[in-house]
Amino acid sequence: MTDVSRLTKSRPGVAIYAAVLSLVVLAAAGAVGLALRQPWLFPSLGPTVMLFFESPSQQASRPVNTLAGHGVGLVAGVAMLYAFGLQDRPPAPLAGLNPAFLLAGALSVALTTLVLTLLKTPHPPAGATTLIVSLGILTSPAELAAMAGAIVLITVVGWGLNVLFGVRPGREKG
Repeated sequence: MTDVSRLTKSRPGVAIYAAVLSLVVLAAAGAVGLALRQPWLFPSLGPTVMLFFESPSQQASRPVNTLAGHGVGLVAGVAMLYAFGLQDRPPAPLAGLNPAFLLAGALSVALTTLVLTLLKTPHPPAGATTLIVSLGILTSPAELAAMAGAIVLITVVGWGLNVLFGVRPGREKG
């Protein structure tokens, strides 16, 4: 079985499957974050788990795409944050968007897109990850490590739950 609709046989079944498993995976990441007092729950995880459970057959839902996508996004975000000397500035949402943050954000998404396209590992939620970093929202080493840990956790748990229920992620080429 590779498709959620084959597992549930109905649109409401697909919706419940996706909603419940998204809740479980994000609650797990959030619980780890609460326990460690680190940001293990951040915006780009939402679209990632939605891909896992709403569209598991898409290539972007594959575990390798998820890990590569967010990993490239983290690195590109850090690179642009430092390239524009923004690492010690208040984040753009607090201080306001200025030309340096604008360039850092736009270039981090462009770089992430370039690398993922060249590697043939699309994962659109990585665009949010790179913006979270390049706009200065999460930037300390501890925060970046928490982001990386959360990405690994949701990927392992999300993939594991799909496999447990007979759904094989990322079989469709696209």
